[in-house]
Amino acid sequence: QVHLVESGGGLVQPGGSLRLSCAASRNIFSGFGMGWYRQAPGKEREWVASIEFSGRYTNYADSVKGRFTISRDNAKYMVYLQMNSLALEDTAVYYCNRGGSSSPSNYWGQGTQVTVSP
Repeated sequence: QVHLVESGGGLVQPGGSLRLSCAASRNIFSGFGMGWYRQAPGKEREWVASIEFSGRYTNYADSVKGRFTISRDNAKYMVYLQMNSLALEDTAVYYCNRGGSSSPSNYWGQGTQVTVSP
């Protein structure tokens, strides 16, 4: 069984913080790098951050570097995205999937909506 379930989104003011969570099935998660992606209205889905299976190596899009932190809990098949100093342009639906050195799987979850608004 394959699943990716994102949660933790919501409405937040500029400068605020949110923590996103992703529950992944073992067959997507184990042994693979994981990543967060987002899709803003009218735009293509874009990569945001990734973390290797060991958790030691992370990488971020320039637009979120220094504000977002990706982490994972391999025992729980969970991936997290701590988002600080949120800006209007961070408004999007956020998804998790394989990432980093691993290409995304064909399966995408429903995503979680993040809306940054005054």
